[in-house]
Amino acid sequence: MSAVKPSAARAVAIHEHALDNLRFIRETMERAGPFTAVPGWGGVAMGSLGLLAGFVAMRQTYMPFWLGTWLSAAAIAFAVGLATMTHKARRGGTPLFAAPGRRFAMSFAPALVTGAMLTAVLARTNQFAPLPGMWLMLYGVGVVTGGASSSVRLIPVMGCCFMAIGGAALFAPFAWGDWFLTGGFGVMHMAFGLVIARRYGG
Repeated sequence: MSAVKPSAARAVAIHEHALDNLRFIRETMERAGPFTAVPGWGGVAMGSLGLLAGFVAMRQTYMPFWLGTWLSAAAIAFAVGLATMTHKARRGGTPLFAAPGRRFAMSFAPALVTGAMLTAVLARTNQFAPLPGMWLMLYGVGVVTGGASSSVRLIPVMGCCFMAIGGAALFAPFAWGDWFLTGGFGVMHMAFGLVIARRYGG
């Protein structure tokens, strides 16, 4: 069996080295790149769900039904947001859970997990009054921290607005809670979603 010529072996080695370099450059750029799959129309859809939830919740007199209304709306809105982010990421040619998407998720998730745990504790002890303000503030915190890794500069601004309205809700009467929640998760989501859709694409 004839041995491989030295020139051919060097050519193969150079080719493999070049591929390794290209792979490294691509992965480095993915890790360093901002998260761009923020869905404008998804925000509008989530806002519509917030308006519907507010309309239903304001008519509830039994607190478990009130809580169930908002939690159901939150679960559906989360699914809508995830689906529209996935669609926008695919359209942009970047997997949703590439490095920028993972950074966004890891920054956003702690506030949501904290909110879920505190909701369970407060609901178990029938302390519903802090929930509207707490939900809005923690969601705003998640949006601010997640938005720090996004190229959509409006995201941290939106998060700060959620935190502000949440802070106001904490010190307002509980009877006003649904109005704060509807204004935040409904109107504010729709307004920012429309602006994002126009400036940054669906």
